[in-house]
Amino acid sequence: MTDRKTALVVGVGASKGLGAASARRFAREGFHVVIVGRTQGKLDEVVHEIKSSGGSIEAVVADASVEADAKRIVAAADRNENLTIALHNAGNNRFDAFLDLPVEGFEQLWREHTLGGFLIGREVARKMVPRGSGTILFTGASGSLRGKAGFAAFAAAKAGLRAVSQSMAREFGPKGIHVAHVVIDGGIEGQRLLSRFPDLQTQRGPDGLLSIEAIADAFWYLHTQHRSAWTQEIDLRPWAENF
Repeated sequence: MTDRKTALVVGVGASKGLGAASARRFAREGFHVVIVGRTQGKLDEVVHEIKSSGGSIEAVVADASVEADAKRIVAAADRNENLTIALHNAGNNRFDAFLDLPVEGFEQLWREHTLGGFLIGREVARKMVPRGSGTILFTGASGSLRGKAGFAAFAAAKAGLRAVSQSMAREFGPKGIHVAHVVIDGGIEGQRLLSRFPDLQTQRGPDGLLSIEAIADAFWYLHTQHRSAWTQEIDLRPWAENF
């Protein structure tokens, strides 16, 4: 157990991914970091990396879209009653022609993004509200704002998450909890995208994809905002990305 302030990052996969970059950013600020994902090996790699740099970190293998797991995740992150930042960072996507979109595919993304965000947000708020402080962040996407052909399931799930964040912000902002939704409007320069499209970084040119470290900096910036000027939603995109 540690007496450091704690940051919870839900949705950590590969070391070269947004969840891991966010964990590194919070650890660099002196936070004890609790990371959550579904693959032990990937979590172990991030734990080793942060510990090797002198950071404080632990990992939890869990599925945040399952209520019992969400409760277990937040209980682990708040053992010292010092949970200060929570980031829900689900990222899975899928492409389906609308007429071929299976119910289970639609439901899968809704559970991961919308339901998981609700469950983590609710459990974290239950810890933070009595203390009157804390930051809850949600990773959004272009699909949070508009649905594209072939991405109905993703857009519905991300739009639902955005609505959850808005409702939470209106309810918990006056109670001292900063709730913010971050729209990632462009491709992320991480392993998930580049493993599928290895030439994309070259095609987009310098800074044509969103840097995972730059996004993590934006998460930290939101946490440090003065409460007289809180942001509920911010959008991030590369300089060359079309709006």
